[in-house]
Parts: sequence; structure tokens; C-alpha cells
Amino acid sequence: MSKIEINNVYKIFGPKPHDVLEMVKSGSGKEEVLEKTGHTVGLDNVSLKIEEGETFVCMGLSGSGKSTLIRHLNRLIDPTDGEILVEGTNVMSLDTEKLIDFRRHKMSMVFQRFGLFPHKTVLQNVGYGLEMQGIEPEKRNSVSMEKIEAVGLSGFENQFPSQLSGGMQQRVGLARALATDTDIMLMDEAFSALDPLIRSDMQKQLLDLQAQLKKTIVFITHDLDESLRLGDHIGILNAGKLVQVGTPVDIIMNPADDYVEAFVKDVNRAKVIKAKVIMKPVNEANGIDKSNLIKVQEDQFIEEFLPQVVCTNSNCEVVDKQGNTKGYITNKELQHSLTKS
Repeated sequence: MSKIEINNVYKIFGPKPHDVLEMVKSGSGKEEVLEKTGHTVGLDNVSLKIEEGETFVCMGLSGSGKSTLIRHLNRLIDPTDGEILVEGTNVMSLDTEKLIDFRRHKMSMVFQRFGLFPHKTVLQNVGYGLEMQGIEPEKRNSVSMEKIEAVGLSGFENQFPSQLSGGMQQRVGLARALATDTDIMLMDEAFSALDPLIRSDMQKQLLDLQAQLKKTIVFITHDLDESLRLGDHIGILNAGKLVQVGTPVDIIMNPADDYVEAFVKDVNRAKVIKAKVIMKPVNEANGIDKSNLIKVQEDQFIEEFLPQVVCTNSNCEVVDKQGNTKGYITNKELQHSLTKS
């Protein structure tokens, strides 16, 4: 069973969404529906599965439906039609009391604009979710300090948000989400308001934390480089429709349509593709010149060994961590993988 399942979800904004639903189901697009009915299609028959412990990135342009989608997972928004399952439970079936408990213990959320209380210290902000869970102050402060240290804010626990930079405030938001120790973290454009260098640092911090914690993370962004860096799988939305789901390499190498292709056309493939993706296995590597080979690890990205290959005009022998040969890459195949359309 997947951690999260989204099945045939539609969301239509307007005074009479159910009257418009059949029009959308019959194939009318977002622009046509808006023109004829004044209603806005937020999501159009979206279905996907998110596995436990993975970082699933949902991306698209402004208005594509990505933030609408993530808000369905904790029922900040209810669907017009369809179901949302979390660990097999349909969240639409939860009454008010169970929904509050679900939000407090199952999911945490990190917002784009930080969402910190200006009158509370860093320590109090981080511990707010635990306070809502009824955790007593001593334990609450102990856990909060642990998470403050984890995001690199030791020494700032008694500061107020106005005394912190934007990047530091976002760290507080991340620490607050971690403190409640929920299985699932929802991150809605969490790093979009940050300067590029701070944003890159936060991405690295999230990757490091995820390597330790193995949370199920649903991350919303409009930035392809960010999605490629963070995502185990990526879902791309366009006008409320989910047009492609795949690994970063799937998205780059096999874009589903012109919309996705426009997203990926300027991507530096060398930063995304690993040696094992383009190698020919040993039993298929007949005729390769092995007189001048460079050994590369199967999990190395192309950018790490490309300069040496180009300079020496060599082919590559791909090995695993134990040094066993897994396959080969010719210089020609390597160059082709970086320009493949």
C-alpha cells in the first residue's frame, strides 16, 4: 500500500462546482470552463501514488494546480470529486475531531512565507506544534532544542523572528515541522522566497536531514533545478492536469509532451544523469575499445567524469562500490546522452 494515494481528484472553484463537474469530466479544458461558466478548474482528474520515505516533488507554472493539490492532502481544501487516501484511510471520512488529530500527528507543513508567530521566540515557534499536541513544557523544549540544533540555529533559540534573516526564519519553519515528528511533511514552495545561495543551502540541509529521517515529503516548486535535486519522483501539472510522473531522469530523457519538453530543454543533463543510466551492461558491450578506459562509479553523475573523458577521448568502465565491472560507456554515447531530444 502506498503512503498516499490520490484517486481521480477534481477541484472546481466557483459557486456551483458540482454543476460544472460533468462538463470537465467530458473533456472541457480550464480556459473553456472559465469562459462559459466563470468557474476555475484547479485539478482535473489527478491520480498518483506517493511511497513511504520518498520525496515527491510536484511542479508546474503558476496556476497549474500544484498548491491546490498539496492542500488536499491535509484537507485545507476539499475536492469536488475523488478521494485522498493516507495509509489507506480516506481523509474525507474524518470528522472534525479526527481531522484535527490527523493534522497534529500525521502531517506537518512548511509554508513559503514561513508562517512564524512574531511575538514568540524561536524556541516557542518550534515547539508550537508540540504544545498543540499537549506535550509538557520540559519535554517540548528539549525536543525543540534538538530540532533547532539540527537546522543549524543553536544560539538563536531566544531570538524573535524579526531578528532573523529570511533563510534563518525558514529554518525555524523547517525545525517546527520536524519537531512534531509526523510521518509526512508538506512543503509548499518552502524555499521560493529565499535568495539563491540561501536556497541552495536549505536544499542541501533538507537532503541531509531526509537521508537520516526518511520522512515522506511532498514538495511543491515551480523550479525545475530544485525538483531535480530534491525529488525521488516528480509530477508535472499543467492547467490542473497531471501530465507526467517519473524519476528526474525519466522527465529529462523522455518528456511526455511539448509542455514538459519546454521545461527541460535547458537542463544541464550532466548534473542529473548517472553513469549507470546510460551504460551498456557487460553482456551487451561487444566491440567497445577497452584499451584506454577510465573507471567511473555507477552512481557518479556525468558532470563528475565528463572533463576527463573529453580531454583523453576515452571510454568508460562503470564499476560498483566493490570495483566489479557493471558496464561500459563509449565517448560517443556519452556525448549523445547530453544532447538527446
